Amino acid sequence: MVNSSTPADELPHERQNPRWLLLAALLAGNVALALGPWAVRLADTGPVSAGFWRLFLALPFLALLAQTSGERLGNIARPVLMLVLLAGVVFAFDLASWHIGIEATRLGNATLFGNSGSLVLMVWGFVLWRRLPRGTEWLAIVSAISGAVILMGQSLEISPETLVGDLFCLLAGMFYAGYLLILQKARANLGSWSLLTWSSLAGAPVLLIIALLQGEPVWPQNWTPLIALFVLSQLVGQGLLVFSLKHFPPLVIGLALLTQPAVAALSGWFAFGETIGVVDVAGMLLLGLALVLARGSKAQPTAAAPALTQD
Repeated sequence: MVNSSTPADELPHERQNPRWLLLAALLAGNVALALGPWAVRLADTGPVSAGFWRLFLALPFLALLAQTSGERLGNIARPVLMLVLLAGVVFAFDLASWHIGIEATRLGNATLFGNSGSLVLMVWGFVLWRRLPRGTEWLAIVSAISGAVILMGQSLEISPETLVGDLFCLLAGMFYAGYLLILQKARANLGSWSLLTWSSLAGAPVLLIIALLQGEPVWPQNWTPLIALFVLSQLVGQGLLVFSLKHFPPLVIGLALLTQPAVAALSGWFAFGETIGVVDVAGMLLLGLALVLARGSKAQPTAAAPALTQD
């Protein structure tokens, strides 16, 4: 996932980028990603249509970042390219599920459940390595189940629609884990920005088709939320994470991830009047603890660096 060691040839780069700057970039990337659901809510298109515009508008910038970083966009082996395109389709289903869920549940819940892919990867690691959980891995599983039950129970008390929203976001987490697993082999052959460019190119038309089949409005009257969405989620959020993630171990990344539901819950309260009580906070803390422990688990398969958090 992330290599906590620092190769000798990266030492000058480390001296140019102090530790506090790397940590600030990691936190700022998570904050930017956490504000993405707010932009989805404000968009006057449908939620799946917003996902389409997020990928489509970002494409030229992702390609430019790949080129300026010296990453190749062409001459890719066919098997690798097929894997990346398949990953892009799965990512499209992830975004469609997540954006539908964002419209129906609280933003804090959406962010937590949308990032549940880490837990899915940990469980897959048990299957892959043919072993049972150990030590803190059991704690992660118990915390995840407890936190999910609490948050879903609270959602059901609000309305059945918010519970359905939670389930859509949880489904998104499943798709996201599949996206990461598919990318494992491709990550060794492609750079971060090249990988994101091709997967976005494959995912955008899938989202457009889903939006049209659902009868969603696609063309916006107000472009501001959609521009904010692709800038925050695809460029600023991903860009800062690509810059900072390789310098931190999984535990630090997991702890930084906890800023996302906190920021999302605050934006939900500020913009939409969503309230959270003591029980909600307890559920969020339990599920957040599970995500931190899952990211540090040795059972978790290696994933692509730019895709460690839900976008």
